[in-house]
Amino acid sequence: MTDWTEAHEGGCRCGALRFRLNGAPMLSSACHCTGCQKMSGSAFSLTLTVPADAFALLQGEPVIGGLHGPVAHHYHCDHCKSWVFTRAEGIDWFVNIRTTALDTPDDLPPFLETWASEKLPWVETRATRSYPGDPDWNDWETLTTEYAAQG
Repeated sequence: MTDWTEAHEGGCRCGALRFRLNGAPMLSSACHCTGCQKMSGSAFSLTLTVPADAFALLQGEPVIGGLHGPVAHHYHCDHCKSWVFTRAEGIDWFVNIRTTALDTPDDLPPFLETWASEKLPWVETRATRSYPGDPDWNDWETLTTEYAAQG
């Protein structure tokens, strides 16, 4: 199990973009939406939702890739184009980090899976909670409390 009492660093594939997390994630998840499938080149994207004040960009200037709309900003390395983190428009209290962008990725399966309605039929994540789309914001406190209780 990952020790979140220590800072964790990560970055893009080429190392031009580097970040540090100084705190435990609020949630771990797998998103099965077709957009994440296309951007990750995989069956889903893995995310750690972290408090914004626990995230620090150490090196490099990320660029927005993927969707360029008003809902989410997907930040990539300008050199290698790795998708590193996401910020939601108008929500400045958390950042979604790509779990595999960490130098030592979290070693637990995702707690939550979203967009299970678009999940490829052979995918199994062992997630504790599953939603056909995004969870309702009213579920946020329950989800983060359950995730924290897992240790």
